[in-house]
Amino acid sequence: MRLRVTTPMETVVDEADVEYVHAEDETGAFGVRRGHADFITVLTECVIYWRVAPDREGHVAVRGGVFVVVGGRSVEVATREAVQEEKLSALLRSVHRAGAAEAASRASQRGHVQHLHLAAVNRICRYLRADVPAVPRVNEGREP
Repeated sequence: MRLRVTTPMETVVDEADVEYVHAEDETGAFGVRRGHADFITVLTECVIYWRVAPDREGHVAVRGGVFVVVGGRSVEVATREAVQEEKLSALLRSVHRAGAAEAASRASQRGHVQHLHLAAVNRICRYLRADVPAVPRVNEGREP
């Protein structure tokens, strides 16, 4: 069976000869083997793992997504975000790093939004004060 996990930006996993795929949706964990009936579900945030051979597994953390089994031969997962590692311990570290980077980005964005908000309030206050002249329009006093 073929397993393909994609985000809008890249194909994160494209693995052939997969024996088993494990994932989670709102009803709980489930597994899919070769020959499974066609199936579609919405994933929660989870770790999808698969087995290619008795001694070889793969892991990918996904932030939700759509899980589709087609003809018992193919599993397709479309997700907004995915992080893939061979070993589960490495995946845990990668997910923590990605989470920390996202938190820092959100904090930076909040700071920028607050700065823009304060600048807008300051302009409105200056405009509304009677002793300060209004800001001239772009073409005011100039010929077109």
